[in-house]
Amino acid sequence: MTSFAGLVIFQKLFQVLGLLQGLRGCTSKLDGGSTRLYNFGTAVSCLIVHLILGFRNLRDMDCYRDDPMVLQTLGLRRLPSVPTLSRMLGEFDDGTVRKLRELSGGLVLSRLRDEAFRRITMDFDGSVLGTTRRAEGAAVGFNKKKKGARSYYPLFCTVAQSGQVFDYLHRSGNVHDSNGATDFVARCVLEVQAAIPGAKIEIRMDSAFFSDGMVSCLEGLGVEYTISVPFERFAKLKAMIEGRRRWWPMLGRHSGTAHFEKSWKPESWARRARFLFIRKKVKVQTKGPIQLDLFEPVEEGLEYKVVVTNKKGRAGGVVRFHEGRGSQEKLFGEIKPQAQMGYIPSRRRVANEVYMLSSIMAHNLGRELQMRTGRPGRRTDAKRAARWAFDELATLRKQIVQRAGRLVRPAGKLTLVFGTNPKVKK
Repeated sequence: MTSFAGLVIFQKLFQVLGLLQGLRGCTSKLDGGSTRLYNFGTAVSCLIVHLILGFRNLRDMDCYRDDPMVLQTLGLRRLPSVPTLSRMLGEFDDGTVRKLRELSGGLVLSRLRDEAFRRITMDFDGSVLGTTRRAEGAAVGFNKKKKGARSYYPLFCTVAQSGQVFDYLHRSGNVHDSNGATDFVARCVLEVQAAIPGAKIEIRMDSAFFSDGMVSCLEGLGVEYTISVPFERFAKLKAMIEGRRRWWPMLGRHSGTAHFEKSWKPESWARRARFLFIRKKVKVQTKGPIQLDLFEPVEEGLEYKVVVTNKKGRAGGVVRFHEGRGSQEKLFGEIKPQAQMGYIPSRRRVANEVYMLSSIMAHNLGRELQMRTGRPGRRTDAKRAARWAFDELATLRKQIVQRAGRLVRPAGKLTLVFGTNPKVKK
């Protein structure tokens, strides 16, 4: 009997992608001539299936240790014990982790190449992974939810069209967003350009990445970009906004949004760039006691932001494109609770990184499954929303994976039998 009959779908996906063989190839150096019962690739594949099933702690493996469908998917007769798996995670090295990252990114590039997208939009941002323990490499940094907690602060590169994580830069929690960002961005862009030479690459970033070095790097790579500007740091930009008398309507005359643009550069920069100044009417929050029995008029204020870009389109289209980077925050909000990316299981840095990478691969495989079995349902829009209307991993888990079933052998042929209905069958 099995509680995860729907895992057979992921078993087929693993076979098509050659995932288990790829994982073993990445960890072959660690395995060497060892006489271990389990190789290090098996440890990673166990983690990926563990997260797809919806479990978090390594101890939860004992809940499905004898499940035949899990064993069939992993190609094992018996799962490794929790102490064995925990010990193996701590024995990974940085070279092996780098190969695993290349395998994960290669699967994303393969999907983008097959879809032949004319534009590929890459978003860059960091995300806090907090820990309550003293883990190696963690440090006290910015954490608005738990101030003073130790954390990691990896920088992620995500692809908007497929909703997948392409790569990451692992960092301690006490660094600025821009720490190591220029080299990381250049490496990601060059990998995509080499794999898909005909595609136009677009980059979106927040104000933490605004610098002459980053803009020069992106210009040299020949990509289109939009970067938020921390204009409060530049007195001249503030003076331009205060002295501006005519603002041009944007996104419709009644939208309350207006703009103007200038070719400008800070004094320390080597070149000028296109700066868009956006003004938007917003409702001002009323603080203090509210008289519920009286009419209270809504007060309106003005909110300003500045974006630097080399895109040639109209200001409205550029602003919509830049605002689409909010989809990356939604992506983080999905991976952390549903693929357990925010969980820190060990005191060893490398073990925590392997666990995070397994979370990323579990999420990416959920997206890969849906892209292989369905056509894009959306056209490319200004905000570069994902081309597919994806179901979350938790939805796939509830509707497909967590189905009771039975493995039988009629006439000696292994067969999976489980109760179904038209929706599950579809």
